[in-house]
Amino acid sequence: METVNRLKENVDIILPENGLDQKLEQAEKEGRKLIIKLGFDPTAPDLHLGHAVVLKKLKEFQDLGHQIVILVGDFTARIGDPTGKNKSRQPLSNNEVVKNAETYIAQLSKIIDVEKSKIVFNSDWLDQLSFSEIIQILSKVTVAQLMHRKDFNQRFTENTPIAMHELVYPILQGYDSVKIDCDIEMGGTDQLFNCTMGRQLQQTYGMEPQTVMCMPLLRGLDGKEKMSKSLHNTIGLTDAPNEMFGKTMSMPDTLITEFLELTTDFSLEEKQALKERLAVGENPMNLKKIIAKNIITQYHSPQEAQDAEDFFTNQFQNKIFEEKAFEPVSIASMTSENGSLSLIDLCSHLKDDLSKSALRRLIESGAIQIDTKKMTDPYQRIPLKKDLRIKVGKRGFYELR
Repeated sequence: METVNRLKENVDIILPENGLDQKLEQAEKEGRKLIIKLGFDPTAPDLHLGHAVVLKKLKEFQDLGHQIVILVGDFTARIGDPTGKNKSRQPLSNNEVVKNAETYIAQLSKIIDVEKSKIVFNSDWLDQLSFSEIIQILSKVTVAQLMHRKDFNQRFTENTPIAMHELVYPILQGYDSVKIDCDIEMGGTDQLFNCTMGRQLQQTYGMEPQTVMCMPLLRGLDGKEKMSKSLHNTIGLTDAPNEMFGKTMSMPDTLITEFLELTTDFSLEEKQALKERLAVGENPMNLKKIIAKNIITQYHSPQEAQDAEDFFTNQFQNKIFEEKAFEPVSIASMTSENGSLSLIDLCSHLKDDLSKSALRRLIESGAIQIDTKKMTDPYQRIPLKKDLRIKVGKRGFYELR
């Protein structure tokens, strides 16, 4: 039960609702591996964190010993996938498809074990079909069924053109599931209709229908649309560490919880603790840094993650620090011991509207800087000297005079 619950974490849709439980029980009873399918149309050469949401779930199945099948839609990419919006995606040339597919497969190794995965190309069977065989496949699906797809229905209602090849696309994707005898097909929630087409076609061929598992769509750095190369709102799996860090820091605060859930590999307990820190008012920048370092550690290394944070601090935070207007504070107004104060007492003098417990939380969370250096020990002695600059929280900038 614990394994099943873990596999269901962060999954938006499982169809049928008890489908995963049934497939796992069936595999155990028959003593075999489940065949888990994930299809990619190689329409763009780079994978990003949005793709990684599904890939990381695939890795969980792989770690349990099941067979991962990465289906490269090299045939379907050449006919053009409906975008799910109001126009079709332009088909690619064969050379573009081959080049993008090679890049995809190379990048998969950042998350899954490619050596233990099965890589297949749907051109291997779709290119071999005669026209009469294609007609036979199409005959198993009605126009009414295709109109259940939201964007098709909307475009039909609005008299927006729908090309015939767009209607054929989900049928061919469904036929892929027939050819590989798929047990579970995974994808984003935007692929629900195409995945259910696989269930339908398997049933018409007298096969046990696949279970569909749809993962949530990670929003991109704009905070609105799903992460997409065409929208220029992505963090790529092959981005350099400094670039990854900077992009993560640029995301809207509203994405912090979403990124915690879908892009990090923290435990459930760690994620909950970080959410609580955000809820009680901790500076969102601190949480973004934690997320950024976790992401970079996954796709690069812990040392590169630390180096990227240092680079960001030196290049951006310190620049802001130096350009800020600092409120002058008289040293003579402070009661000190041997010309120094503990950090918490110094902050208490500067921010008399905050309690010491609140200041302690700020200090321990790294929200206090002295001359651009982050301070985390509330009781560290700070020598009181002229021109010392202190940053307290997001908006408190002070300079001793």
